[in-house]
Amino acid sequence: MILPFVNFVLGLCNMKLQNKVVIVTGAASGMGKAIAVLFAQEGARVVTCDINPGTMIKADVSQQSDVDNLIDETVKKYGTVDILINNAGIMDNFVPVGEVTDELWDKVLGVNLTGPMRIIRKTMPIFLEKKKGVIVNIASIGGLQGSRAGAAYTASKFALVGLTKNIGFQYGGMGIRCNAIAPGGVNTNIGKTIDNPSKLGMDRAMSGIANNPRMGEPEEIAQVALFLASDDSSLVNGTVVTADGGWTAY
Repeated sequence: MILPFVNFVLGLCNMKLQNKVVIVTGAASGMGKAIAVLFAQEGARVVTCDINPGTMIKADVSQQSDVDNLIDETVKKYGTVDILINNAGIMDNFVPVGEVTDELWDKVLGVNLTGPMRIIRKTMPIFLEKKKGVIVNIASIGGLQGSRAGAAYTASKFALVGLTKNIGFQYGGMGIRCNAIAPGGVNTNIGKTIDNPSKLGMDRAMSGIANNPRMGEPEEIAQVALFLASDDSSLVNGTVVTADGGWTAY
C-alpha cells in the first residue's frame, strides 16, 4: 500500500498550479471551460465567470460593476488572486470599417479589450502587494494579421496584444508576467456570436481559409495557457504565443 500513497503524494507535488487562485473569464464553454478544467486538475482554485449559465459567477466583463464583483467575490472566498485568464470574447460579423456602427464597435471592444483592461486594473494592486502575479490574455491571430475578421474584432485583438506587451514590460520588474495566446481556428461556439455577417467582410476574411492546416481543439489551447500560467514559463513575459497549427506561417 505504500507505493500508491507515494505516487499520490508525488502527483500532488507535480501539480503545476497547486493552491493557486485563478480567474477564468468566458468559461462556460470552449477554450475557457477547457482551461478551467485543466487548471483545476493541476491543483488550482478556479473561479469561473461568463454571461451564460454554467459558471460560478455571472459576469459581463464589459461592465465595471460586474468586474468589481468578480474580483471582490474571489478575494472574499479565497483571500487573493494569483492568475488571470482573460478569455471572454465575441466576434464582429466580419463587418468592414465602411459598414461598422458605433454600437457594434463599442460592444466588441468593450468585451475584447476594455473588459480585460478593467479586470487587470482591478487585480493589479493585489499583484503589486505580493510582488507576484500572472496574466494570460487570449488574443487571436486576428490580432496579428489584417483580415481574419472585421474591423472591430481586428482592432480589439491588435490592441489586446499591445496591452499585453505594455503590461509585460512595465510591470516585469515587479514580479508580474503578462503574455497572450493567439489561437487560429479553434472548435468552439464563438461562431454563435456571428448572426448577420457582412458579405464583403466575410468573403475577404475567409479568402485564406483553405491555407489553414487544421482546426485546433480547446484542450490544446488550454495546454498553452497552462505553460504560460505556470513557473515553467518564468522567463516568458510580454510576448504572444501563436497556436494555429502553422496557419500564419504561410
